[in-house]
Amino acid sequence: MLYTNNSNKMFFLFILFFSTMISISANSWLGCWIGLEINLLSFIPLMSSPLNLLNSEASLKYFLTQSIASINFLFIILLNLMLFKTFFFDTLMSILINSTLLMKMGSAPFHFWFPNIMEGLSWFNSFILMTWQKISPMILLSYCMNFNYLIFITIFNVLIGVIGSFNQFSLRKLMAFSSINNLGWMIMALSISENLWMIYFLFYTMFLFISCFIFYITNMFYINQLFNFNFNYFIKFSIMLNFLSLGGLPPFLGFFPKWLIINYLILNKFFMITFILIMCSLIMLFVYIRIIYSSFMFYFIKLKWFSLFMKNNLIILIYFFNMISLLGMIFSTLFFF
Repeated sequence: MLYTNNSNKMFFLFILFFSTMISISANSWLGCWIGLEINLLSFIPLMSSPLNLLNSEASLKYFLTQSIASINFLFIILLNLMLFKTFFFDTLMSILINSTLLMKMGSAPFHFWFPNIMEGLSWFNSFILMTWQKISPMILLSYCMNFNYLIFITIFNVLIGVIGSFNQFSLRKLMAFSSINNLGWMIMALSISENLWMIYFLFYTMFLFISCFIFYITNMFYINQLFNFNFNYFIKFSIMLNFLSLGGLPPFLGFFPKWLIINYLILNKFFMITFILIMCSLIMLFVYIRIIYSSFMFYFIKLKWFSLFMKNNLIILIYFFNMISLLGMIFSTLFFF
């Protein structure tokens, strides 16, 4: 459904963006909670559709999960206020409130709802769920983070993102587990610096946008569609570039934010967690390359009734992102000089 032709959807989309601004600019935890609730209630109408039962099921699951997290969030705030008469959290309370925020963004080990809900969404809603819906919880997480707890959560995320990616036939579930894997990197970046998290998030959003955009215009939802349809090689090459950038292969621009995180961790002698992050990225690259190799090398069928027409401005946009992904790493090396 095109959102530009539907005033109701456009209204809820505006409220979705506005509610995030309420959360991150509030000067009290109750204000943050109100912003999160408005965000929840504005995203559900975007998800639900009377024409698709999977969308309605996904919106109901999302509502229940987010409601549980919001109730826990409010309960911990009020409990802390009654017991300690302050809005600042001690160690136990910070771990509890971190857990509720991790649940809201779909982080491991509270991730079980995330791939199931992704399976029932359109590519546009999937993109919002994987990017914009993580901004408010991540910013709130930076206010009361427990560093030692978040290191374990980072390791959980990268490991579960890798394990869940194996034997996945659905592209949306694959992107969901890839998002969980990248969330581990983002939590590590947030533990280091908010600026570093912002850099990583912007790069991740850019590569995820072009991947979701290509899957949307080609109407692809499952991996075997990459084998069956004889797309022109430009489309397959674009998918390959974005998968390799998402995985963080060094010649591509997607490696740059990971490079910054690895550089900081090694300078501060966090060798073990650096090793785990790098090894999990290599395994994710194996998953991506297996899909890319199969789609390029397998025998595929050209269906006579299938044709893909793209406007010139769409082709130019995809060319632009491909050039950024290929050449951006060369310019980004100047950052270290």
